[in-house]
Amino acid sequence: MKITNAKVIVTCPGRNFVTLKIETDDGLTGIGDATLNGRELAVVSYLRDHVVPCLIGRDAHRIEDIWQYLYRGCYWRRGPVTMTAVAAVDTALWDIKAKAASMPLYQLLGGRSRDRVLVYGHANGRDIEETSDEVGRYVEMGYKAIRAQTGIPGLSATYGVSSDKMYYEPANGTVPEENVWDTPKYLRHVPQLFDTLRKRYGFDVHLLHDAHHRPTPQEAASLGKSLEEYRLFWLEDVTPAENQEAFRLVRQHTTTPLAVGEVFNSIWDCNQLIQNQLIDYVRATVVHAGGITHLRRIADYASLYQVRLGSHGATDLSPVCMGAALHLDIWLPNFGIQEYMRHTEETDTVFPHAYSFSDGYLHPGDAPGHGVEIDETLAAKYPYKPAYLPINRLEDGTMWNW
Repeated sequence: MKITNAKVIVTCPGRNFVTLKIETDDGLTGIGDATLNGRELAVVSYLRDHVVPCLIGRDAHRIEDIWQYLYRGCYWRRGPVTMTAVAAVDTALWDIKAKAASMPLYQLLGGRSRDRVLVYGHANGRDIEETSDEVGRYVEMGYKAIRAQTGIPGLSATYGVSSDKMYYEPANGTVPEENVWDTPKYLRHVPQLFDTLRKRYGFDVHLLHDAHHRPTPQEAASLGKSLEEYRLFWLEDVTPAENQEAFRLVRQHTTTPLAVGEVFNSIWDCNQLIQNQLIDYVRATVVHAGGITHLRRIADYASLYQVRLGSHGATDLSPVCMGAALHLDIWLPNFGIQEYMRHTEETDTVFPHAYSFSDGYLHPGDAPGHGVEIDETLAAKYPYKPAYLPINRLEDGTMWNW
């Protein structure tokens, strides 16, 4: 089965998405997510100018060979732009192969390890009371696991807090918005949030929290220790992971489970974290970590050390990525949980999909392939709009991690 064409589709049904569509001489097509929030057009150029010309005429069934060709063959390996482009090709090819077999993708991976996929939603509020009410709303929707984020007194903006409680999207504007951050205020306030939530909802609901790379390792250790009594499902991105050894200090001081990796692009980004059992969940995702082929390698490696997968699933990953992730999740023996931030109605209409939510779980569906398509006519009605994620500065003006 030869690849005859590949095109890059850019659309903005509420936010920007980049999709690669591969066509074959058998008439089968497959799509892959190529979205990189705030740097979308860099991946568009990488695909159109450098990858697509190299795909024409290749055997679409040779997924592994094409993956190695794109990874080893470019010489400049890894990085978010390269690996997002590779992921788009890889996902589209798995979609084609599963369609050729008239099977849902998870069957090609080895079949289901579970009946459904546990997901978590995002509850946020301007203060603890509003966040607590939002957690209750997610409980009413059937969620078994909920991430809780709250505004911090004295700070005008905080990551994860939005006026739109269901479709949180932080990217906006033609230049990055600048926010002010203060870690000591955050460290004093967050334990109060979880004290309130446990008193109101007990321990039957799983609670998660995202520190979003802001504390230093020592601050992260202190935060983890202060949250131990509230038994979080995980504490996410508690400190930047460029230095993987930083998590050793955190691990020495707290038993709160740690999750990291939504910005990881390869197995090398989490090698020491996994091997030294410094984390409990790796959050790498299909679209930014080289597709199904490479994320499966990361997960298999993690399983040797009892580390589980908890893939990123924010709105800047299109339904194409979510569909592919769910097929991997339902097969994966060491699956932990899947983030599920709902897309807008406009996005869901552009990307019709087979996956469905019920009672706190998602199921990928049984349509051939990964079960997600794109309505190109409708997608063309939503042109690209420049949008950037915010940046952070400390109160003295120092640049900080957003």
